[in-house]
Amino acid sequence: MEVCRSRFGASGATEWLLSRSQPGNYGGKIRRTSKIHWQKGRSTVTGQRWRIARKVAEDRVISVNDLEARHTRKSPGARRDGYRAHVSAGPATGLITGEQLTRAAGPDNSDAAVAAQMIARETGTAEVYGDSAYGTGDLRAALTGAGHRVIIKPGPLKPAVAGGFTLDDFTVDEIAGTVTCPAGITRPVSARRNVTFGAACRGCPLRARCTTNKHGRALILHQHDALLRAARADWATQPALRENYRKHRPDVERVISQIASRGGRRLKLRYRGTAKNNAWLKYRTATLNLRNLISRGLTREHGTWVLA
Repeated sequence: MEVCRSRFGASGATEWLLSRSQPGNYGGKIRRTSKIHWQKGRSTVTGQRWRIARKVAEDRVISVNDLEARHTRKSPGARRDGYRAHVSAGPATGLITGEQLTRAAGPDNSDAAVAAQMIARETGTAEVYGDSAYGTGDLRAALTGAGHRVIIKPGPLKPAVAGGFTLDDFTVDEIAGTVTCPAGITRPVSARRNVTFGAACRGCPLRARCTTNKHGRALILHQHDALLRAARADWATQPALRENYRKHRPDVERVISQIASRGGRRLKLRYRGTAKNNAWLKYRTATLNLRNLISRGLTREHGTWVLA
């Protein structure tokens, strides 16, 4: 498929005319032109007229030259194109102990999913630090089950109504399989971990602080809801956890800055594909580790590396 030309349609929307090669009956090829019209709405196909939705499809290929590059977002307003680098480092020494480069999107490439794979290779137990991107219930369960001490900042809870009740204001009884709302109404938890209060919200004096849904408040409980609740409670009631997190986070952020930039400028990947860029990442982290060790007094004496 190749772009023939572009122009502005009568409606003012940009239209691209694409030509697709198809086998002909005369030993050659004929060209069939299709019009792609950009407008809001869902993607539909009507004859040869395509209307493309202004959104990003799951696992969308963003480059014709690098088929493994993907869109990602560090925040709602900060979009990135390319790949995602995952790094683990010793907070006290700043030495990089593991690295992996993956596609930027996809559930298997999330921070928490890759972190679980990297930490699973560790032979002993450790204190694991991480920001809220690593605070998923699945990762906490994996770390706790392996005997690690988890010091990960929990993600904030967003109330359904500004300034209203959050998930922690509901009492969950895992043994009885029920949830009780702030108004004292109890509802069962379904097999899929759903809780629906429905008609019980009608006339509730606390409804304005709970939900704006005309069908009433509904909850979806995580499989590891108890772990997540305990983590939020510990973070709020144990200042030592927050102090340790603030103590070691600058060291880890410094490591990330060393990997991602040089001379104050953000580095750009030089290769195409996950495999080559992952090899580059390993080469760079090894070089940074050697530089940091030399700055700490690493020397070579009588054919042996010695750290002063």
